[in-house]
Amino acid sequence: MNICIYGASSAKLDPVYYEKTETLGKMMGARGHGLVFGGGKEGLMGAAARGAASEHGYILGIAPTFFDRPGVLYENCSEFIFTETMRERTQLLEERSEATIVVPGGIGTYEEFFEILTLKSLRRLDRPIVLYNIRGYYDIVRELLRHTAEEEFMDRENLKLCEFMDDPGEILDYIEHWRGENI
Repeated sequence: MNICIYGASSAKLDPVYYEKTETLGKMMGARGHGLVFGGGKEGLMGAAARGAASEHGYILGIAPTFFDRPGVLYENCSEFIFTETMRERTQLLEERSEATIVVPGGIGTYEEFFEILTLKSLRRLDRPIVLYNIRGYYDIVRELLRHTAEEEFMDRENLKLCEFMDDPGEILDYIEHWRGENI
């Protein structure tokens, strides 16, 4: 199965984020899953790719052409697709994968997560979505979603559309055993 990972491109994070994300990528490769990601060499995107590569896993990078500069993109992908826009990139990340894992990230990662969550809530796609909650990074997002439902800005059922987990083995077990609604 191809699994999309959204995550930070920053090279300034606490080392634990890189270590845990690289472990996730390694476990994906070892279990035979492909990685679909935004193509970045640095940050958690690069960590996931290095992990998958260490197990000879399939790696698909997808990035807009304006990212094609020296040192920006991960060079050891099995396949790389260039797009003209970020929106095209996001669409291909979705189309070329069957599951989504959101590792810690910034505004770009938030945008990708909320778009995929919205599509699932609208029944436009059916896939497991997991936030890899390293060091409780996504606790505040979980609380925001609960608050949004409590204030009735979204249906409470939408809280069941994604999971928050902090163990890569449990994440992959959940994805591998997930049965969707076939929408």
